[in-house]
Amino acid sequence: MRIAIGADHAGYVLKEYFVQVLKGRGHDVIDLGTHTEESVDYPPICADVARAVVSGNAEVGIVIGGSGQGEQIAANKVRGARAALCNDLYTARMARSHNDANVLSIGGRIVGLGLAEEILDVFLNTTFDGGRHASRVDLISAIEQEES
Repeated sequence: MRIAIGADHAGYVLKEYFVQVLKGRGHDVIDLGTHTEESVDYPPICADVARAVVSGNAEVGIVIGGSGQGEQIAANKVRGARAALCNDLYTARMARSHNDANVLSIGGRIVGLGLAEEILDVFLNTTFDGGRHASRVDLISAIEQEES
């Protein structure tokens, strides 16, 4: 799987951990930064991750910050991105199975490495249920079209 990933300074440590884990599992990782723990603004990084997914350059995106809140918001400004804040296993599963989320947002200051890796696994390995959920995802896309 090809995965785009990006983080701000608060998510840097978790991003680096995820990059190692993902590459170790044979995934192709597009690391869009940041590359240090120096303070950086996250919106452009998160938008780049979302654009990589929407354009087809990546199958899934991951954005990481202190809480993941702002990162999710920034990624969702890209039309076609469905970024979900998942700081627990249940929301990771529901984001994929019910909402067909294509970008995982996670808080590096909220979730420890062990749980973060479990969340990542659930997000990557859960498939979209389709059915009644597909029409809801279509309605979300229709809203995007109306607002543009």
